[in-house]
Amino acid sequence: MKKNLPLLLALAALLLLGVLRYEHFASAYNANAFLRYNSMFMLISVGMAFVIITGGIDLSVGTVAALASVVAALLSPYGTVAAMLGGAVAGLLVGVLNGVIITRLKILPFITTLATSLGAHGIALLLGQNDAVSIAADSSFGAFGQGDFFGMPIPGLVAAAAAIVGWLALRSSRFGRHSLAIGGSEEASRLMGLNVDRTLIAVYAVSGLLAGLAGVILAAQFGAGQPNEGGGWELFAISAVVLGGTLLTGGEGSIAMTIAGVLLLGLVFNLLNFENGLGFVSLSAYWQSVIRGVFLLLVIVLQARVVKRHNRKSAA
Repeated sequence: MKKNLPLLLALAALLLLGVLRYEHFASAYNANAFLRYNSMFMLISVGMAFVIITGGIDLSVGTVAALASVVAALLSPYGTVAAMLGGAVAGLLVGVLNGVIITRLKILPFITTLATSLGAHGIALLLGQNDAVSIAADSSFGAFGQGDFFGMPIPGLVAAAAAIVGWLALRSSRFGRHSLAIGGSEEASRLMGLNVDRTLIAVYAVSGLLAGLAGVILAAQFGAGQPNEGGGWELFAISAVVLGGTLLTGGEGSIAMTIAGVLLLGLVFNLLNFENGLGFVSLSAYWQSVIRGVFLLLVIVLQARVVKRHNRKSAA
């Protein structure tokens, strides 16, 4: 718990700042808009957490989401279910491909997912003919991204469900235990008789599936498939996972704290928008990225110091 203290304190401080400084920060509209938009990042971050827990990396999640958004938009004339399934399956297929290449061909995850990222981007551009693909005007598909259910944004509910399932899977399932074991030592896991290849393929399939769902939400929320969207999403997800205390070397991680990392990064962006609205400071998107990067670095440094202190006490 102590190692997560800097993240939780930073999250609480930003929430307090927003409530005290900005008039409409605590409004239901802002909360719903925040959850609706950040649901996509929650989904890809949950998938990324499992990948990093195994000691891997997935650089393809952003472009896979973009590809899935185009597929969903193209299938929207055939109904909401077809659009949702098409986008999700597109992401799943890329995830399975990543896992198979990594396990069967023994190519490093960094190289594999970088290559599939480029491939997914190219396919998205080909399918969309280098332009956004509008969803069918007579389709109800847009409600999946823009609608509410009992006052809660549907994308936020989808992301929450994925986070809960991921949390339970990591804590209580064989899949979660095997993922943690592989991240701790892949060789030791093989010696223990674990089916490492099957678990890794499943992990990358989950990452691809959740990226595909993020792409479905992207298309439904903005009314079009976006082949050029998704740039930098993988960095956001990695940042959220690392902020949540998951080790880049694998073997340790938390889905709950990964979601806290997503909320923290999303809050920084949200607060900067409110600050621009006050008119006292006008920050371009470029400066906002700089500030978010500095803030991320600060929290990670504080987190590293807490972990180091905790390890020293444990060793003593």
